[in-house]
Amino acid sequence: MAIFFVLVEEMSWFDSHCHLQGFWEKGDLDETLDRAKEMGVRKMTTVGTSREDWNLYRTLAAEYSGRVFFSAGLHPSYVESNWKAQLEGLADFWVTEPKPVALGEIGLDYFRLPKDEGEARETRDFQRLAFKEQLDLARKLNICVIVHSRNAFSDCVRLIDESGVNWKKVVFHCFSEGVSEIEQLVERGGLASFTGILTFKKNERLREAALRQGMENLMIETDSPYLAPEPRRGKMNEPGFLHHIGKYAANLFNVSEEFLAKKTFATTEEFYGL
Repeated sequence: MAIFFVLVEEMSWFDSHCHLQGFWEKGDLDETLDRAKEMGVRKMTTVGTSREDWNLYRTLAAEYSGRVFFSAGLHPSYVESNWKAQLEGLADFWVTEPKPVALGEIGLDYFRLPKDEGEARETRDFQRLAFKEQLDLARKLNICVIVHSRNAFSDCVRLIDESGVNWKKVVFHCFSEGVSEIEQLVERGGLASFTGILTFKKNERLREAALRQGMENLMIETDSPYLAPEPRRGKMNEPGFLHHIGKYAANLFNVSEEFLAKKTFATTEEFYGL
């Protein structure tokens, strides 16, 4: 009697956006990455937010080559009056190997501003100037951009429009807006990436936005150590939890987990030019 063996392709996930510094500082990065591998997360991009983590992430990308990739950029919440000095040396990261796969995360964050209106206005101005400067760098280098936008969507879109950056190289990470906003990204060729908040019960508006973008351009991320998805909500997030988001998204789009994993993996690789 003939015996036939069916080869089952191993499911692979790509965490498009996470932050590994905290795991490294606690000394449990290897264990965290091992757990991620066990859950099928084969690749991840650890995203830079300031000069405090750029060099670390380049080191990690070299140490875990082919598995961990990195980006570099100045997060709007860290922008200060000396923002020009904060950006010194950023462009140099695209000169030596390994190079960042994107510039980011950069953008605007109007959620936490000083209570004093004058100080708040000044903070917004500094953020816009730093964002414009980094967008200009992205345009000159023709590289991908990871955008952080919180309570500042229209300003982010306007500044990207004005910058001349190729919208196909732009992803709004941790997208938290609605259908009308995602339509603005779709019509420009930009992408939206979704975190564990997609799984939160009172977030139907966000799920409608994800469906409006469609699965063709879908990217998913943990944004760990923040925003753990259901059923791990309230816990410290980590890249290994990506499969919870993937499972939920597969149900949302009415496809198998294997299909969604393969599609989002390919989209993320293509976006980062891997």
